[in-house]
Amino acid sequence: MATLILVRHGRSTANTSGVLAGRTPGIALDERGAAQAAALPGRLAGVPLAAVVSSPLQRCRETVRPLLDARPGVPLHTEERISECDYGDWSGRKLAELMDEPLMQVVQGHASAAAFPGGESMRAMQARAVDAVRDWNARIEEEHGEDAVFAMCSHGDIIKAIVADALGLHLDLFQRIQVDPCSVTAIRYTRLRPFLLRLGDTGDLSGLAPRETPAGEGAAEVGGGAGAP
Repeated sequence: MATLILVRHGRSTANTSGVLAGRTPGIALDERGAAQAAALPGRLAGVPLAAVVSSPLQRCRETVRPLLDARPGVPLHTEERISECDYGDWSGRKLAELMDEPLMQVVQGHASAAAFPGGESMRAMQARAVDAVRDWNARIEEEHGEDAVFAMCSHGDIIKAIVADALGLHLDLFQRIQVDPCSVTAIRYTRLRPFLLRLGDTGDLSGLAPRETPAGEGAAEVGGGAGAP
């Protein structure tokens, strides 16, 4: 089947302000995020793309724009099922204050039981995203052949949930996966099993430098974090 290139959107204004954006409208790339997006065509220069599929949210559309400008023949498709998790009442709140919510412990350690007030459950988030990937895999293979490659621009928790599914990991373990802004994750799907080819590749190793963990020792940052300073 097709090879999927998962791109997390570039760093956003919400990432740098420590806000859980969710589906809040008007969240754009910040200056660094725009630079990350501008570098994406060069990083993928050697990869033929049959199509680009994007979350409808602004920060994803801004991330893929330079790539599409560099490849005017590649079609863009919008896919609602890879939109950000619906964090409901948590959307727009500071991550620092959310750490005091009892639900955060569930989100961190028992994600399959977590449901956001006024929003969706993490199980539902993963199910819709994986369904979208499977449907697009079949469509791309049918239209372009089994060796086709396509890109999908989405969000941190969505990509982590897709990777967990590809690796056969229970959703409760998905917070162990890290994908920084504008990182590239590649999954090759076959008839019997997926293969994880790249995970959170940012094109350099600066993301491996020690960094502060504002969410607390050993905790994953809900929404994906802001990446290296």
